[in-house]
Amino acid sequence: MRMIDVGAKPPTERVAVARALLSMSKATRDRVRAGEVEKGDVLAAARLAGVMAAKRTPDLIPLCHPISLSAVEMTVRLTPRGVEAVATVRTVDRTGVEMEALTAAATACLTAYDMLKRYEQGMVLERVELLEKRGGRTGTWRAAPARRAVRRAPRAPRAPRARR
Repeated sequence: MRMIDVGAKPPTERVAVARALLSMSKATRDRVRAGEVEKGDVLAAARLAGVMAAKRTPDLIPLCHPISLSAVEMTVRLTPRGVEAVATVRTVDRTGVEMEALTAAATACLTAYDMLKRYEQGMVLERVELLEKRGGRTGTWRAAPARRAVRRAPRAPRAPRARR
């Protein structure tokens, strides 16, 4: 194993956006919404944890370059399925920030899990995924629109359409 040498690459602006979802029961979502969690504000703690995790990514992921981050933006919200965390990470450097964005989103949801495990042990961390990356040699990449869409609670089946 070896860390890739990025020394000859020019520094460029790079951005990555990642998302993670923590699914949970309605009772647990209601507890978060009402602010009835003993440990405190779940969404605020998850936002802070995401920012901190992005900054510590090279300490967690072997062979990940330590880079100077320009910005980390965390959006953590309650959805019909649970907690959704979206991390946007920016830098001007020689390597991308995909790992920092993925680590931030996952850690935000893990923090929510830690704060809520007293109330529900069956929560599921799912859909940790890169939504977009910009900059560098490979340019821009975006996940397919279906993956980018926010997942909603399942709808009731529709009646068949009449044929003409």
